[in-house]
Amino acid sequence: MALEDKKQPIVVKKIKKGGHGHHGGAWKVAYADFVTAMMAFFLLMWLLGSTTQEEKAAISDFFQNPSAIQGPGGASTSMIKLGGALEVPRGEGEPMRDAAATPAAETIAEIIEDKARLDELMQKLKEQIEASPMLKDFKEQLLLDITSEGLRIQIVDRENRPMFDLGSTRLKPYTRDILRELARTINEVPNHVSLTGHTDATPYSRERTDYSNWELSADRANAARREMTTAGMPNKKFGRVVGLADSVMFDKANPFNPVNRRISIVVLNKATERAIGLDDVTPAAPVSEPLPSEPAPAVPPVPSVVAPVITPAPSLSPAITPRQAPGRSGGTDVESAIEGVLGPPPGR
Repeated sequence: MALEDKKQPIVVKKIKKGGHGHHGGAWKVAYADFVTAMMAFFLLMWLLGSTTQEEKAAISDFFQNPSAIQGPGGASTSMIKLGGALEVPRGEGEPMRDAAATPAAETIAEIIEDKARLDELMQKLKEQIEASPMLKDFKEQLLLDITSEGLRIQIVDRENRPMFDLGSTRLKPYTRDILRELARTINEVPNHVSLTGHTDATPYSRERTDYSNWELSADRANAARREMTTAGMPNKKFGRVVGLADSVMFDKANPFNPVNRRISIVVLNKATERAIGLDDVTPAAPVSEPLPSEPAPAVPPVPSVVAPVITPAPSLSPAITPRQAPGRSGGTDVESAIEGVLGPPPGR
């Protein structure tokens, strides 16, 4: 009983546990990467929604052709621009230039002005194609877009409607009309023009080894240049005329598609003009302004001939004065004159 009355002490055992250990900041890095990726995604969606179809085509063309060839319009001079490095000369005898000495970049105002000029030209060409009955018939063969080099106008072949005679550089009559119409409009802007000829993968001729699609494409580009010159475009406006044969296909899935045979006209922007060395060359005046005629050879002035005043020369012979011979009362005038010069005859 005494033992029951005796209260047994209750011992409470408390275990003090330590706090959670430091888990590190790995989750913060993962979360930051997630937020950055979401921001980049929404930024990309915003850019795609605010760009035009022409700008999307230019961006796509840039990523599809990142090498020296900048799309079907032509080729650039350098694959990688290295600041401070010496640029490889582009022609025989051309001195090497220091890339650091060239202008670093265009001003924002110049870029905006140049882009606005090309956009306005593109809109004007579209309106011209819709308004002209002749150009409207070839609307499907006239492709306009904006590339990294400038405004590109491609005249492509269609089935049963080629731009040139088969295997020849002779332009079709309607091709001449198209080139002349385009030349008059392009000539209104001061930008230089690049012409590029393209062919399909069909070999030119198996019998000829001295002439291929390379020569054919270059000759067709020059034929287009001559036709545009006939329409009034000055020769100084052409900054580049090249032939690329079948190296740059329009339809890569079908190399023999007639659409691969085309002429590409690029109205160059200022950046491309600098890249190919045209930054210090001013194009000739448009055809709307009268071209200065060649000065005629200077004719030397004819000295005026003044008639000399003729004064009677003094007589060298002594004056003959008739006189009467002494001791003679008469005689003829002739005898008197002789006597005046020689004197009286002896014995007289």
